[in-house]
Amino acid sequence: MTRRKLILTLAGATALGALAFSAARARDVPDVATGFVANVLCSETFVTGLEPARIFSETTEAMPGSSLITWAMDYQVDRVSKDVTVTLFGLGRSHAVYREGLGCTLDHGDAFADGPLSPAAPQAASLPEIAGPSVVAPQSPQLAAALDRAFAEPAEPPFRHTRAIVVLKDGRVIAERYADGVGIDTPLLGFSATKSVISALTGILVRDHKLSLDHPVPIAAWHPDDPRHAITVDQLLRHTAGLALGSSLQTSLASALEPVNRMKFVESDMARYAESIPLASVPGQVWNYHDGNFVILSHLIRNAAGGHAADVMRFARRELFGPLGMRNVVLEFDSAGTPEGSSQMLASARDWARFGQLYLDDGMAGGKRILPEGWVTYSASPTPNAWVGYGAGFWTDRGDSFGASYRVAHGWPRDAFFAKGTIGQYVIVVPSEHLVIVRLGRSPNAPPEADGVFDLVHDVVAATSGKAKLAGQD
Repeated sequence: MTRRKLILTLAGATALGALAFSAARARDVPDVATGFVANVLCSETFVTGLEPARIFSETTEAMPGSSLITWAMDYQVDRVSKDVTVTLFGLGRSHAVYREGLGCTLDHGDAFADGPLSPAAPQAASLPEIAGPSVVAPQSPQLAAALDRAFAEPAEPPFRHTRAIVVLKDGRVIAERYADGVGIDTPLLGFSATKSVISALTGILVRDHKLSLDHPVPIAAWHPDDPRHAITVDQLLRHTAGLALGSSLQTSLASALEPVNRMKFVESDMARYAESIPLASVPGQVWNYHDGNFVILSHLIRNAAGGHAADVMRFARRELFGPLGMRNVVLEFDSAGTPEGSSQMLASARDWARFGQLYLDDGMAGGKRILPEGWVTYSASPTPNAWVGYGAGFWTDRGDSFGASYRVAHGWPRDAFFAKGTIGQYVIVVPSEHLVIVRLGRSPNAPPEADGVFDLVHDVVAATSGKAKLAGQD
């Protein structure tokens, strides 16, 4: 297909798609809103172990505009059946079900593709242990002050609701703190930080020559004469694939109108829906962050691992979680058995830190190569036109994007890169300082300073730099 014909095809498909989406978006809003709340309530009640009232209030408070509808929401948590039902006015109803080992899945009336998962068999970790069995108190007054500031709440809302902070220096925990009800083994939802884990699993498949970065992705529905056939793994990782799914950058009431959220909260087979969407732009030309890219990558991982949720978990445990010693991880799936790899992994704060340490160590764990050589540099390399500062599955301070420059101006090192989840989830890797900083909580996305992470990074770097050590010895 010629480039001119491709552009004309895209223009026609986009116009028709826009008409269809405009009619569907308003209809989907109640189900999107209740689906999001049901999923989070289920996951954090039955996996994390928090109280539903706390989950509901902290989560909805962090989402601008949600108060316009949350007053009309009702939720029921059945601790015997281990499910959650959320309704809105009677216009929307969502039901999420917990399954052992697989976390929570939204129930759309279809049979689940896979049943409960057996516990993981013990596996020796390659990564050296990062801490002992007890909470590690800050190793200096400066670190203690940094954590004090990060957990302090402003006088008026919106509040930060910091849940966990873990700081690693040279591979060892030097400070950590947890909110009430949260401990060193508590699995916490990473939201879009999950994308970075999917990026790592993709890298392992590239290492094993089961996927290639620059070849068309093996999606059966995308035939050679389909313009989507040109999409590569690299473009999915960088959010430049061009699919017309809208944006996932915001978590607010308005974001319920985006078609990508129909994929997440209305469709039982997320990947099939994402793969049915036409192109909005020529692959590789336009940066547009949305969850569909990583749902498709998750589908590729499922297929390569064996086709079922249990196969995915065996693969992830054997190749990533086990070698890193990540023992408190739950990766959630849709009804079709595809990982919800855009946003639904829970792990303890220490496990998120272990994941960050893998990237600090250039993809190695205890002398064992987990990620392909050069993968970490590739992941942190800036994507052209990604104004927030985005690489390949990670956000990045490298390059000259607006986002990278803004963070550097607020005290972040230029070489830092990080996994980021909405409403306040971070796994920050700072190679120049040998640091990994994990911050998890429930904070508004805007303004950027609302979650306190700018101050946290600045304070931790200042507290652990060579000059700070020398000052502490005087």
